[in-house]
Amino acid sequence: MRKLVESTFVTTDGVIGQPEKWSARYWDSEHSEYAAGLLFAADALLLGRETYEHFARAWPSRPAGDEYTDRINSMPKYVASRTLRQESGDWNATVLRGDIATAVRALKSQDGGDLLKFGTGSLSQTLLDAKLVDEYHLWVVPAVAGSGARLFEGRDLTHLQLLGTTTFKSGIVVHRLAPS
Repeated sequence: MRKLVESTFVTTDGVIGQPEKWSARYWDSEHSEYAAGLLFAADALLLGRETYEHFARAWPSRPAGDEYTDRINSMPKYVASRTLRQESGDWNATVLRGDIATAVRALKSQDGGDLLKFGTGSLSQTLLDAKLVDEYHLWVVPAVAGSGARLFEGRDLTHLQLLGTTTFKSGIVVHRLAPS
């Protein structure tokens, strides 16, 4: 059975929206090494439509020969969407339609490496509500956004178990958490 791992950047004030504006300045070799560990433990990505569309515009045009780039471009992607027109094929993607929780349960029941989920939004809420995420890797970035979307906005009280933390010289602290 596969494990579903969510990797999410978050500011110290809890904002997840528009991480390209506040997280990139903290990326360094420690960040890259940790991110590679998550990616290479997975054999497929799970993405919402918006994240998929952003990634599909950026990653395929990056030069081949970098292990991380080659891995992310070659691995299967499962995309949760009600509006994406394609059915499959583009950038190794398969669109999940209908009851997303049921589709993700079926993916998790297969043999293989982890399913790695990037991005946030309604898919994150669906997975949280259905108790499908096995581990959260919350990358707390030493920045204050002031306002913006929050990962667990409007959720009922939910307790998580701390599995470990990793601190980078840049100031990022990754909290590895699991549902309790």
